[in-house]
Amino acid sequence: MNREQMLNQFYTDVCDEEKRLADRVGNIEFITTTKYIDNILKDGDCILEVGAGTGRYSLYYAEKGYNVNAIEYVEHNVEILKSKITNEMNICAEQGDALNLSKFSEGQFDVTLVLGPMYHMFTMEDKKKVLEQAVRVTKKGGYIFVAYVLNEATVLQYLFEQKHIMEYLDKITPDYKFKSDIEEIFDLVRIEDIDEVNFSQNVTREKIVATDGAATYMSNVIDNFSEEEYKKFIQYHLITCERMDLIGASNHIMDILKVN
Repeated sequence: MNREQMLNQFYTDVCDEEKRLADRVGNIEFITTTKYIDNILKDGDCILEVGAGTGRYSLYYAEKGYNVNAIEYVEHNVEILKSKITNEMNICAEQGDALNLSKFSEGQFDVTLVLGPMYHMFTMEDKKKVLEQAVRVTKKGGYIFVAYVLNEATVLQYLFEQKHIMEYLDKITPDYKFKSDIEEIFDLVRIEDIDEVNFSQNVTREKIVATDGAATYMSNVIDNFSEEEYKKFIQYHLITCERMDLIGASNHIMDILKVN
């Protein structure tokens, strides 16, 4: 099964993108991500979202009055996204690939969001190409937000907490790094891998942020929080999400880059 077949099957039959960012844990990721994007955006900015899924972020910013272009690899997700567009929104959504943004002009966008494609790039070459494409279409001085799935959360939760370690011995390195494998759907990285991607382009890291931090480890607890307890947890998370002593254990991470 190739990448296109795999992703179409996964996002059509397995993963419900509509629900992922809507539950309490997913909402923490959404709150964190939008907080940092909002801190960068200026009135009149043009936004490109690469790998827009079903449109949670693209629609959110279109509703706020920004001009948005959204491309998404999986046709099923594109159809859902398009079904939510209203006449008041200035948004163009279409099927497209993060590896080829040739339909867009150089320096066309003030802000480019790459909040999903790196999850499914299984070679360093492809990761670098995705960032190269994003840099090309983003203005000098503009910003790129790039999300990754980190290795350690999956090791701790899937291999050990869920007791899959013995069946995965041939799929991890001696230092417990998951090997890149398209059959596993997600490519898991460490911060040094992200640094290698960035080194290939003329960008400067402004911040790197844990977008869900400890939330995925505590999902059952968080689901049973009172509203006040939940608000306090979000407050704690937002205070600590830039701490480098905690970031590496997050499930999702966001790299905030400025184009030089």
